[in-house]
Amino acid sequence: MKKKILVTGGVGYIGSHTTVELQNAGYEVIIIDNLSNSNAEVIDGIERISGLRPAFKQVDCIDKEALTNVFNEYPGIKGIIHFAASKAVGESVHKPLLYYRNNIVSLLNLLELMPEYKVEGIVFSSSCTVYGQPEILPVNEKAPIQPALSPYGNTKQINEEIIRDAIYAGAPYKSVVLRYFNPIGAHPSAEIGELPNGIPQNLIPFLTQTAIGIRKELSVYGDDYNTPDGSCIRDYINVVDLAKAHVTAIERILNNKSEAPLEYFNLGTGKGLSVLELITAFEQSTQVKVPYKIVGRREGDIEQIWADPRYANEVLGWTATESIEETLKSAWNWQLKLREREIM
Repeated sequence: MKKKILVTGGVGYIGSHTTVELQNAGYEVIIIDNLSNSNAEVIDGIERISGLRPAFKQVDCIDKEALTNVFNEYPGIKGIIHFAASKAVGESVHKPLLYYRNNIVSLLNLLELMPEYKVEGIVFSSSCTVYGQPEILPVNEKAPIQPALSPYGNTKQINEEIIRDAIYAGAPYKSVVLRYFNPIGAHPSAEIGELPNGIPQNLIPFLTQTAIGIRKELSVYGDDYNTPDGSCIRDYINVVDLAKAHVTAIERILNNKSEAPLEYFNLGTGKGLSVLELITAFEQSTQVKVPYKIVGRREGDIEQIWADPRYANEVLGWTATESIEETLKSAWNWQLKLREREIM
């Protein structure tokens, strides 16, 4: 019998790609999502890729009663991959209370229900933002946690602490915390990709919307950072590579391969790319120009960060394989598919 995995925020960007990879690996997936920054039509795309339609419930994780009903309706859930969260750094600076409520209460509800329903473990979607502006690059898992530069980053730190304290107190489940860098791209089928509601908060969907003419120009937030070209540097990781890491992590928990009840892994390529370099790489990969302008720095942005992924490579048994060129092409093909479907 297939093991059941609950994917919160499973209609979202990373959640949908992870659902595909889970189904390809033989798991039964139950998705919950409040659709606040996603579209239920994504489930059709998941089905077209995998040939399987995951169960779906429109549920907000901060509604504990509704969450309890999901566990009752789908008995035997073995693991949880928790994506559901508000995730835009800039927005979090202006709406901190929204971020604290959404991101922290949702995790608390899940952790309180897990023992009652005998869930064996949870993979938590964390972020490299917990490292703040690292003193040493690239960043490994032993790097000190720095004061968060945004409420979004702070919610990730707080949630990591909540999981740590719960497991230290004897919680009967395991957890793998995945701290990932900057996921971009889309599924190579162009059936699913990043589809934010309204004006995109993330770089790549804004870039592709600008390239196709939906937006007038892309704003590059600052060219006066202490980097070779003055723009921020990030570690951009292909979303399918990232999704596969979540499958590996949940298997690690369910197959009792974990070396400890709580483990942390950095997920990145090990290469840093500046915003201006990324624009150039997109133009070279797609032969499409992107109009952009330099504007002032954005509050909450980290100057430069990229991963040391060796621990994930060696211990988790996962490696990022897709090139930046293919990843950017996949993002562009997804944007073209959206136009073809007259979504945007």
